Amino acid sequence: METEGLLSVEVAFAMPDKQRLVALRVAKGTSAAQAVAQADLPGLFPELAPETFHAAPMGIFGKGLRDPHGHPLRDGDRVEVYRPLVIDPKAARLARAKRQQGD
Repeated sequence: METEGLLSVEVAFAMPDKQRLVALRVAKGTSAAQAVAQADLPGLFPELAPETFHAAPMGIFGKGLRDPHGHPLRDGDRVEVYRPLVIDPKAARLARAKRQQGD
């Protein structure tokens, strides 16, 4: 709910065993990256290096952002911070295919 030049947004980050959704009130013109910084994800996930959140890909409701630093938020947006991939998707598909051929 937008009031007095402030927007209500959420920042989301999830690990397999731990998820956090941080509700924020931010000024109009705040970028997705600025909202992530305000959410203090490194404080909520101390087991991860702070750089994890600064360089991570981001999206809004599942749609990736090309430029999170230049993307101004709208009221009600949920900024999602995506965790780094542990394995390349192509390598994972190849490994699955090889396992299935062996069955």
